Amino acid sequence: MGILIKPLITEKVSKLNEQSMFGFVVNKDANKIEIKKEVEKVYSVTVLSVNTMITAGKQKTKYTKSGVMSGKSKSFKKAIVTLKEGEIIDFYNGI
Repeated sequence: MGILIKPLITEKVSKLNEQSMFGFVVNKDANKIEIKKEVEKVYSVTVLSVNTMITAGKQKTKYTKSGVMSGKSKSFKKAIVTLKEGEIIDFYNGI
């Protein structure tokens, strides 16, 4: 499995895009240096800084005909990458 799993496309991260900050879901074992190198290689941009955080899984409950089903969503690691001023990453290119 690679370091970058998928880009984060949420309302909160979309507001950060205006400040040249982009979000990614990354491998839990990846460190900041590996994330920086991977983003620079894949998207051909200059990365200034990387902030990471691990988001805990949440309890989920749904009510069905057969009864109450409960479970838990997976935890994952997020990375917020700050790029050099004026550079952007276009996630929607080719759609």
